Amino acid sequence: MTSPTPALQIDIVSDVMCPWCIVGYRQLATALKATGTPHEIRWHPFELNPKMPAEGQNIREHLAEKYGSTDEQSEANRAHLTRVGAEVGFEFRFTEDQRMHNTFDQHQLMHWADQQGRRHDLKMALFDAHFTHGRNLSDRAVLADVAAEIGLARDEALAVLMDQRFAAEVREAEQFWVNQGVRGVPAVVFNRRHLVSGAQGVENFTSILKQLAAMPEEAAPSA
Repeated sequence: MTSPTPALQIDIVSDVMCPWCIVGYRQLATALKATGTPHEIRWHPFELNPKMPAEGQNIREHLAEKYGSTDEQSEANRAHLTRVGAEVGFEFRFTEDQRMHNTFDQHQLMHWADQQGRRHDLKMALFDAHFTHGRNLSDRAVLADVAAEIGLARDEALAVLMDQRFAAEVREAEQFWVNQGVRGVPAVVFNRRHLVSGAQGVENFTSILKQLAAMPEEAAPSA
């Protein structure tokens, strides 16, 4: 009797403020479906802007300050992301007043949601809230609203954010992945051994999945 194919463990280190994280996930999801790969996805925290003030920062100002991007470059990048997002079924609605936010609260909320088996659902809802609907994810009330919209308890979500009960756990998880060499996101780790960085595209992810399926477990490369 043939043993069932074990699920591929996929750890994704990401930040909701990272547009390539949702694009990369959608590309990977398409490849997983096309190849019929049994899998388990686990999301992990990373902060692109840990020193971001509570009120956030205008995205154009942020990109100019952090990367030296001109307005023209910023506009071209957003147009490109909008096209790439549409290809994988995600709608980016960039606006002139869109802001970048500190995501430490978001990661704590997802840690709490994970205890109820809902981290993935909340992660997707936060991507949508930020990039499609431009909601203020620096506002804890808004974060609690997003949690409630996927069926989680709003009062408990708000309490989690107000008392910062999972701050230590999130910091520890962030540091773990930094210690593993993750310096940018998305970072996708297959079976805790094979690290792939960035949004690779559906074709490349499909190729990677096929290579992993053909690879004897004991021969899998170490990260």
